[in-house]
Amino acid sequence: MAPKRNISDLRNDGDGKTHSEREEAEEAQEPPHTKLRLSSRSPPPSFHQIQQESPVPTPLPEPKTLTYPPQTPITKQTPFQLPTQVLSFSYSDQHELEFTDSALRYFVGPPLGAKLGYGYDRWVRKPDTRGRIDALLRAIGKAKEDSKKRGMVEGVGVVCWRGVMTRILTAPYEDRDGWEMNVMLVNGTLYFEEHLSDEKLKDKNNMAPRQRLQTYYGYAFESYCTSETQTRRSSSSPSYPDAPFGWSGDVNTNVQWCSVVRTKLGDTRMIIGGEVDCVRGKYTGKTDSFVELKTSMTIRGAQDEARFEKKLLKFYFQSFLLGVPEIFVGFRTPAGVVITTQSFKTMELPRLVRGKPGAWDPLVCLAWGHRFLTFLRDVVQQQGNTPVWRAKFVPGSGATVRRLDEDDVVDVVGGEERVGFLPRWYWEEARTQIAPHAQPSEEHRTHGPPRPMAASASSSGTSTSAVATGWQI
Repeated sequence: MAPKRNISDLRNDGDGKTHSEREEAEEAQEPPHTKLRLSSRSPPPSFHQIQQESPVPTPLPEPKTLTYPPQTPITKQTPFQLPTQVLSFSYSDQHELEFTDSALRYFVGPPLGAKLGYGYDRWVRKPDTRGRIDALLRAIGKAKEDSKKRGMVEGVGVVCWRGVMTRILTAPYEDRDGWEMNVMLVNGTLYFEEHLSDEKLKDKNNMAPRQRLQTYYGYAFESYCTSETQTRRSSSSPSYPDAPFGWSGDVNTNVQWCSVVRTKLGDTRMIIGGEVDCVRGKYTGKTDSFVELKTSMTIRGAQDEARFEKKLLKFYFQSFLLGVPEIFVGFRTPAGVVITTQSFKTMELPRLVRGKPGAWDPLVCLAWGHRFLTFLRDVVQQQGNTPVWRAKFVPGSGATVRRLDEDDVVDVVGGEERVGFLPRWYWEEARTQIAPHAQPSEEHRTHGPPRPMAASASSSGTSTSAVATGWQI
């Protein structure tokens, strides 16, 4: 591995050819819904039927707007709690959910000169789908079966994939891509899923050839960097006799190893799930050995350096939110050849950009995230029959929250067995888990979903530990 260097030291790496720089393709969407079958028992009325049958329909409120966050220095830090792993799970090569570590990979480091285009024609690509949170909800249910872990997933204020929270937190410095999230408040917990229109899904599944190849480079880098065992094979695998040195297997993006963590932003406890690329050394069931793998173009000048430093913001929060301590970056040529590598400590990234023109500040992001979640909860908890909401962020403008009408809800359901975007099996479980003092009236038992608890989950009496030493920014 190359010795530790500053970003500016990476400028002269590469083959010296001129090229037009492009942004790397964004991180693949967090794991979508699983292939587990829902219960075959007789289903209750659909969500839009519940809304129609309600004896006193609630008129749609006016959309609410949160102004664009300022990028002024933060004087009061928003606390963030060190993420603690609840459990892990895997997806098989058919993208079937397994509560095992079968997809866990170990970091072994790539050979310099690795050609990231190798195996492109054999890439098994998982199609992009709606950002369902079913697997995350299954993981929460699994944790509740364990008396030692049950308390870790109770009394939380937010449940979402890591990619959703990354988008929210990095919004203050986003000047190009907006986003939309579907939101539901159930029993005091805010559930999020990324909203992808049919048009956007079509675009994601029909990338231009150049963009598709650049996306593949990142996955190929993972194959060179990881192994099923803690040490790399000394020779090629029998399955890949003609493969270049270091190649651990053809890319199948159905296969994923995911971690579910509990953390806290301000006064909001959160359950977040996301894919973890690999671990360094022995896996202990904690996050302290996690490694995030990234690729980027070689840095050849001040403009390239500034572009890379901007990308570090997303690198940072993607790892920060899951408690990943190390980010390993492979710098490549436009043709996909790895020229050099560099390991970065996640918690040191803010210092690498501090004081530079246009530098990002994680404290601004955390303050905005806390403000956004507080604003969102204040808006949606005013409605008592658990509607579905849409939060929309527009760069340079701010965030708008509106309650979805019946047609929009039908689109969110997508013809599946769901109440809003929550799977029906989870909704039915949630109906039975309301605290006795918050049981719905007979009218709501008959005609509609239960009212969410008035108190925020973050106001629970459960004690929390202080932010761990070294995790403050």
